[in-house]
Amino acid sequence: MHVSTKQKEVASCSTRSQLRWRLCWENELDLDDHVELAAFFRKIYGQTGSFNAKPFEGSQSWGGARPELRAIGYDSKGVAAHLGLLRRFIRIGDVDVLVGELGLYGVRPDLEGLWIGHSVRVMHPVLQELKIPFAFGAVRPALQHHIARFSRHGLATIMAGIRVRSTLPCARLDKPPTRTEDVVVIVLPIAQPMSEWPSGTIIDRNGPEL
Repeated sequence: MHVSTKQKEVASCSTRSQLRWRLCWENELDLDDHVELAAFFRKIYGQTGSFNAKPFEGSQSWGGARPELRAIGYDSKGVAAHLGLLRRFIRIGDVDVLVGELGLYGVRPDLEGLWIGHSVRVMHPVLQELKIPFAFGAVRPALQHHIARFSRHGLATIMAGIRVRSTLPCARLDKPPTRTEDVVVIVLPIAQPMSEWPSGTIIDRNGPEL
């Protein structure tokens, strides 16, 4: 299915900035876009340690799995916020579930009040057009406050006490090939009701996290 998001721009007002959102498929980005995004991720992820900024060296604008669709927020200073989308199957118990994984989230430090909910709202019409059963994302418990406000509007369900197992982006002899993390999961029912989400406390990505 083709979703007509090419160079689509959506105006979104926040309390701190007037953002211009660009929805684009990965093949629509040129090298300059990747260079700008890589610098954005190095800056925001590097705040928690240089190791977290390392995947974004040069023009690489993704850290694990590569998104197929991006929502990029711009203001007068350049890239202000970002959210990636990747359709994939995850496994919960013995059930395979098609999801649109949301990840590679970032917001510039001077716009921390923007919250992840603004980015998800921009992406939501595309998720509906793609007819994905669910949108799925996972954040570290320390970042739960970034999604708490969004869930209060009833668009998402937040689940704590979930463990997500992912493969590492690069195989190394000195590390195991997978990583299991205790995370907070956010699920948005899109084409199926939340009652169809399988029960289980371990989710297998069977691939790197977005």
